[in-house]
Amino acid sequence: MTSTQPLPRGLNSLIPDARAQATPGERAASQLLHLREATVPVPVLAAAVELIAPQLKSEDPATREAAAAVHALLVSAIEGSAPGR
Repeated sequence: MTSTQPLPRGLNSLIPDARAQATPGERAASQLLHLREATVPVPVLAAAVELIAPQLKSEDPATREAAAAVHALLVSAIEGSAPGR
């Protein structure tokens, strides 16, 4: 094992901890699966697009995939928004 974190001891060593083994991208992807609908102002969507853009170049494939999916949804929502919102 090349991790710098100490190994679990006692009962904790017997309990599987899937969260600790998941990459940030995998955790983000599983959380984003629950997002179905939200109502926010267009400027907030535009800011979110800018904030998520750097993750499109992440080294983690799961992070890139989740970021691309969310980025596409945000851009689509902005393009489909009614004027004056």
